[in-house]
Amino acid sequence: MSDDLTIGTLAKRSGVNVETIRYYQRRSLLHEPSKPTGGYRRYPWETVRRVRFIKRAQTLGFTLEEITGLLGLDERKACLETREIAAQKLALIEQKISDLSRMKKALSGLVRACDASSAGEACPIIHLLVRD
Repeated sequence: MSDDLTIGTLAKRSGVNVETIRYYQRRSLLHEPSKPTGGYRRYPWETVRRVRFIKRAQTLGFTLEEITGLLGLDERKACLETREIAAQKLALIEQKISDLSRMKKALSGLVRACDASSAGEACPIIHLLVRD
């Protein structure tokens, strides 16, 4: 394949919109090719893989700053460092799941208390949240 993707084709092949490509360029996640006189910027096919990597990493909870770091590590073939970053992200996600589970349990109790209250009584959810 020749290196002749326009920004629109790059976006389409990557599953994002053109503004996402431009945003990634502003954030220095993607290189912006020079624009030939009277022509269109052309992106190498490898850029599709890079955009897909960025989107998948975001889906896993990595911030754009963290993704920038991961891309830099990949270029240096630093697998152990990359693994450590992924392990830290996993621990953070596990903590969030635990926190969310506690929140769910507490909210479920509040909803049950509301369901068990009689009409005309003070709202048990408000009452329970206000008390010490």
